[in-house]
Amino acid sequence: MQPGEEIENLVSELEQVVSEGKTPFGGNGKKIVDANDVYEIIDEIRRVFPQEFADARRIVKEEAETLERAQMQADSIIADAQQQAMILASDQEIVRLAQQQAEQIRDQAQQYERDTRYNAEEYADTVLAHLEDNIKSLTNSVSRVRQTLSENSGARNSSNRVDW
Repeated sequence: MQPGEEIENLVSELEQVVSEGKTPFGGNGKKIVDANDVYEIIDEIRRVFPQEFADARRIVKEEAETLERAQMQADSIIADAQQQAMILASDQEIVRLAQQQAEQIRDQAQQYERDTRYNAEEYADTVLAHLEDNIKSLTNSVSRVRQTLSENSGARNSSNRVDW
């Protein structure tokens, strides 16, 4: 399941509960919904949110570990290249070529590190943007349900009021 998909499903379920609510006579767009159904869905959303945040943190951590491994690999490549250059130090031309190769390998390793970091940041940004969209959607849905409940409560209170 994609990050945020479970929350999207719960929000859709919440919208369905509201849309399937009964319209009272003269309700003017108001609906009567089972508060227990709404509260159950809200409780489930609250249960899922910590998992969504944990997933996002796990993804960011994995990307950081990937960057760390890339840096270690780059350092190892550079160290190997430098060691090879020292072994070949007896011949100046070979030393010069080895140093040139070490520079190229270092440049490649640094480019690999930059590319990996960029990709990790892009991926983390995508996940966090998706999570942000889900939170906005959930907030909007909860606001609509609360407004509907408030309007329904107001309609009930005014119809149950006795004027003496």
